[in-house]
Amino acid sequence: MKGLRLYKIEKLCSETAISRLFARSDGSVRTALAYPLRMAWRVDSSRSVTVPRFLVSVPKKRLRHAVDRVTMRRRIREAYRLNRDLIPRDLPVDIVFIYVADSLLPYAKVQSALRRLLAKVADSVPPQS
Repeated sequence: MKGLRLYKIEKLCSETAISRLFARSDGSVRTALAYPLRMAWRVDSSRSVTVPRFLVSVPKKRLRHAVDRVTMRRRIREAYRLNRDLIPRDLPVDIVFIYVADSLLPYAKVQSALRRLLAKVADSVPPQS
């Protein structure tokens, strides 16, 4: 995959993969918090595609207006699109970003938080040889 666009293969759509990320009993799911984002990730070596896949969640409980939820979802996706090179491209990891702030925050704060979270994913994965 070339360029900076988001490809369909990078979006987490599988219901089973999403439910595994939100399952509390599974010990393979790791979480991290960098305000205003919380992240949960899981390395899924059983799948055939070895590309990081992600999902963005902005709860209605946090932002009541749909316009605000869509705005934050777009800001998070844009920050991921521009900073996804911080994690290896051949890593089969499923990631979910959950927005935890109660108000709209500027793109710069979202981007710095997302960079910190992606660095944690990159540090937690052992180097492949």
